[in-house]
Amino acid sequence: MNKFGKVAVLFGGKSGEREVSIKSGSAVLAALKRQGVDAVAFDPATEALSELSQFDRAFISLHGRYGEDGTIQGALELMDIPFTGSGVMASSLGMDKWRTKLMWRAVGVATPDFEVVTANSDFAAIEQQLGLPLFVKPANEGSSIGISKVKTTGGLKAAYELAAKADPLVIAEQFVGGGEYTVGILGDEALPIIRIVPKNEFYDFEAKYLRDDTEYRCPSGLSAEKEALIQQEALQAFRTIGCSDWGRVDFLMDEEGNHYFLEVNTSPGMTDHSLVPMAAKAAGISFDSLVLKIIAMTLNPQNETKNVG
Repeated sequence: MNKFGKVAVLFGGKSGEREVSIKSGSAVLAALKRQGVDAVAFDPATEALSELSQFDRAFISLHGRYGEDGTIQGALELMDIPFTGSGVMASSLGMDKWRTKLMWRAVGVATPDFEVVTANSDFAAIEQQLGLPLFVKPANEGSSIGISKVKTTGGLKAAYELAAKADPLVIAEQFVGGGEYTVGILGDEALPIIRIVPKNEFYDFEAKYLRDDTEYRCPSGLSAEKEALIQQEALQAFRTIGCSDWGRVDFLMDEEGNHYFLEVNTSPGMTDHSLVPMAAKAAGISFDSLVLKIIAMTLNPQNETKNVG
């Protein structure tokens, strides 16, 4: 695998998702090494970015701030180091749930109704407008950090204060209760849809990473026609943000069978609980093959024009 040269696998970092990132990056690093790639672990939280100059390309397994928000992507672009995943603009937008939803709404991609919440908001009015229950979340965090479900009148203020500890930009979002799903994106293809059935209140950090009773259904239970339609719309949602190479688009279904896109993930998890590897496996792609396909995308000449639109 000399065609890749020396590969830095970036994981760890300084975000609230550091521990998850370490799990993802360790799995990626092991997969690359198993296939003869000269891959080396690199933690931006403990190593100087200037040290990246010794590498030929980078596999980004960072999650959250500084690793998924365009920051590390910009540094790698300045150093002319090809990297996996989306470019600076798409990474930054994808990390920001509010601006992602604004863009989707502008082009007609269905997304649950929402409102920005501040300390001076009329909490009662927002509760009435969006209805209860509703979700409150930091706009720029992942892994369900700071998210809560407001089920009773008057609960929005406390939920806002919790979310604001993670990010000053907070959104309240309409509850859609017909099921949680995700679509993995690999190149120009949408992977099989997965339905997520958590045993607790919703698909929170515990359900994602700590519990073993969260159910993942693939096949998703959707009709072939419905699944194909959503896969195509997921690709549109992904490209609207300017995303490239690989990622994940999450969506919800209501009781009438309508779907609403929730957010895009430009650096998805690669742990034993992670969704993109699960969907790839359903498509006949092993974990090692998936990792190799992702790093191979850095060889594409188009990789150098990720931010051209």
